[in-house]
Amino acid sequence: MNTLITGASSGIGEALARACAKRGDRLFICGRNAERLDAVATACREMGAEVHVQVVDVTDENATRRWLQASDAIAPLDRVFANAGVSTGEENETNSRRTFAVNVGGCVNTVLPAIELFRVRKPADGPIPGRPQIVITASIAGYGPLKACPAYAATKSCVKTWGLSLRGMLAPEGIRVSVVCPGFVRSRITDGNTCPMPFFMEADKAASIILRRADRDVGLIAFPWPMRFGAWWISTLPYRLNEFINLFLPKKVL
Repeated sequence: MNTLITGASSGIGEALARACAKRGDRLFICGRNAERLDAVATACREMGAEVHVQVVDVTDENATRRWLQASDAIAPLDRVFANAGVSTGEENETNSRRTFAVNVGGCVNTVLPAIELFRVRKPADGPIPGRPQIVITASIAGYGPLKACPAYAATKSCVKTWGLSLRGMLAPEGIRVSVVCPGFVRSRITDGNTCPMPFFMEADKAASIILRRADRDVGLIAFPWPMRFGAWWISTLPYRLNEFINLFLPKKVL
């Protein structure tokens, strides 16, 4: 399988790259930190994988599009992980704008070119694994408003809804879309968290869950289940109750 991953230099993206390399995928990975990205590539090559590396800022629409097109020209892509993302930290104008630019803009800049590439290539006949797939990383935080991280929650809610809507729209064209909503997973983001992180999970375990469910064409890949249930339940409450529960959530400080 030819797999492209944005945000592959750390966290879930790095774990996905390693897991895909172990499976024998040809990898196309990007990130903003060349040193960390090269370290991931080296580890994947040691597993026998062919790895193509590119430093890309996904907020750059043209650069991201060119990278996807160049990667697809080398080997037609089967699966694209729109995984790059950042946490907000202190909620100020600079940080909030950066969060929207990366988490929403970067996702859009990755997914739209992928759709274009998949549309011009007739999907292979046969079982589900023969059809191209886009996997978007959102978050459990995208289930509802969170006073602890307004911009982050909003961006993840946006890409969650967009991805699930695209799934229905693109299904008749033979293009699969899955949305990933993880809870707290080890990454450079969570390494700096000072808030409680219930059901904390290592990145390699998260990657295993994501790949297993993506292979089965699961539309919404949300885990761990207690956090998924809790987030879903809170999102169904009348807003006044939701607002009351938010009063007791700790402030997220990075």
